[in-house]
Amino acid sequence: MHIFITDSTGAYKKATDAESLASVSRGWQLGDAHFSTLHACQGRLINWSYHVARLQQACQRLHMSMPNADKLRALAEAMIDAQSDRVLRITLVRGIGGRGYSIAGCGAPALVLNCAPFPAHYYQWRQQGVSLGICQGRLGNSPLLAGLKTVNRLEQVLLKAELDAQQWPEALVLDATDNVIEAVTANVFWREGERIFTPDLTNAGVCGTLRAWCQHYLGSRLTVTHSPLKRLLAADEVWLTNALMGIVPVTAIGAQKISSSTIITQELQQAYEHTH
Repeated sequence: MHIFITDSTGAYKKATDAESLASVSRGWQLGDAHFSTLHACQGRLINWSYHVARLQQACQRLHMSMPNADKLRALAEAMIDAQSDRVLRITLVRGIGGRGYSIAGCGAPALVLNCAPFPAHYYQWRQQGVSLGICQGRLGNSPLLAGLKTVNRLEQVLLKAELDAQQWPEALVLDATDNVIEAVTANVFWREGERIFTPDLTNAGVCGTLRAWCQHYLGSRLTVTHSPLKRLLAADEVWLTNALMGIVPVTAIGAQKISSSTIITQELQQAYEHTH
């Protein structure tokens, strides 16, 4: 993990050991930080423009300053190499300020970069699909933070614990009113005939970068909606999206088998592959 802070000129420099803990203190004390996780494949930062857009939007909503995108890219590219297949996480932590909740006087955000091996099983998922469980845990409504990927991930920690306990590869998650929101680590889409849908994330959930790409690609073919689980169980096609797993067909939800038709899933997979 590498932590960068700004110097007197506003340029990012690598934090010393003494500076590191203080520079990310609001992150571990208050969860006052947000992040984006991307696939770094053979020297390429996959879907980079969408990750930058996500960071910019989150900075705007959370009243943080956004690092220069070109400088951020240079630092990110220095973390990878042309032969690697890696996961790169970019975290922005609000700068040091006074004690308590107030953001008055907080400096420029600290930048945290860390790499990990890429989960190779995602390549298999893209080809063979994945079955989903249905979590009993529910996401609470949080309109102030909905859509954002902040470091406040305790709901997802608990949902992942349920997923692991049930030995599901992935699972759908509903909100308190029993509308489908997303999967534990991915967004969800489905097709009913020629109509394509994805959940409304106004009050809960994370707006993923690949979800955003699919929205732009599908355009008017896509409807954002509130939907109970029964619609997905009866769908003609269901798929997941995530910056790492890519676009993955769903083969079953609980005990309900999903149609083997993957017309739109394959279209999206091919189109996305051609963008990078």
